[in-house]
Amino acid sequence: MKLILIFSALLGASLCLKTFVGHQVLRIQARNEEEVKQLRLLESLEHLELDFWISPSTSGRPVDVRIPANNVQAVKAFLESNGIAYSILIEDLQALLDKEKEDMAYSKQLERSSNSFSYAIYHTLDELYEELDRIAYEFSKIVTKIKIGESYEKRPLYVLQFSSGGSNRPAIWLDAGIHSREWVTQASAIWIARKIASDYGKDPSITSLLDKMDIFLLTVANPDGYVFTHTSDRMWRKTRSKIPGSLCYGVDPNRNWDAGFGGPGASSYPCSESYHGPSANSEVEVKSVVNFIKNHGKIRAFLTLHSYSQLLMYPYGYKCTEPADHDELDALGRAAANSIQSLYGTSFQVGSICKVIYPASGGSIDWSYDYGIKYSFALELRDTGRYGFLLPANQIIPTANETWLGLKTIMEHVRDNTE
Repeated sequence: MKLILIFSALLGASLCLKTFVGHQVLRIQARNEEEVKQLRLLESLEHLELDFWISPSTSGRPVDVRIPANNVQAVKAFLESNGIAYSILIEDLQALLDKEKEDMAYSKQLERSSNSFSYAIYHTLDELYEELDRIAYEFSKIVTKIKIGESYEKRPLYVLQFSSGGSNRPAIWLDAGIHSREWVTQASAIWIARKIASDYGKDPSITSLLDKMDIFLLTVANPDGYVFTHTSDRMWRKTRSKIPGSLCYGVDPNRNWDAGFGGPGASSYPCSESYHGPSANSEVEVKSVVNFIKNHGKIRAFLTLHSYSQLLMYPYGYKCTEPADHDELDALGRAAANSIQSLYGTSFQVGSICKVIYPASGGSIDWSYDYGIKYSFALELRDTGRYGFLLPANQIIPTANETWLGLKTIMEHVRDNTE
């Protein structure tokens, strides 16, 4: 019976999903700047339909790229002809996706039989939203669900406000899932939501934090893209807006903020995974957050969850100069990384976006920092490439646990340095 249920769930889920049979993910090691230059040339070859999970930046930093089956040999030949070393991270992406679907189907059968929400599996948008409702209901004294806008396809953008009372108080912003395929971020965010709510009155740190400040948590910053990863294309990254004059859909919402818009690390090509959009804030999902932050007026920290690579970054990405608060942000980032590492030994690299990964314009924490929110950080969660965006569900709770320790370290600092 169990096998029949799993098969039925898999069949229903696979009818419309894009397949990736024979797609490989390579890890490429650029040993010098000339090889980096060659990889950037490779990235510009649109006909190869390459999906760079980690884009070329500087020598010594790995580059991860998903290659369609019909272009695998051409890319390998290009690398070999230029003497560029590579290894295969994922031999057949579809095999990994099939395993993910099978595990989800089985886990959801167990979840239904227990009649309780499991934080150890990946959920659909509707399931996540139902859990937001349960948290808001169960902890109604400190949790309020707020709709801050709608997505392009008219799905609500829900924020949970955690507050012990009072009005016009300073606050911390936290979001997840701006890139829709980064499932461990949405899963971690919903776990963190219950953690904050259930620990108030029990954990002295959280209690003192919420007695002084509010926390606003946007669990799914890109709901259209997230639904699309479940129904059509697991590897979808962008929004789902229609692009005038193009057959391609969507904008990279983390290249769409008004921070060096259209600069390095963003593409003007609508079919690109890093397409910046027709103008800053063109995406209603981005604009809704911008409006909320501006209307609130007292956001003291802006924290955003991404995956993967295990990085803890602060501004800037659109330029390589240090922010005015570099020393404090760097020290705080390292303290947070130590907190993360203290649980399972997971190591995070700390630094500015430009220096840790690559120049990237139009990013959210660059905008928030320039807007005056000093404590602006982006966290790239597990792992470092073995699974990439397809982190197994058995790592969700460990990831959420360690991430929470890092976030709490930052929040405590903000609490103690905010009037």
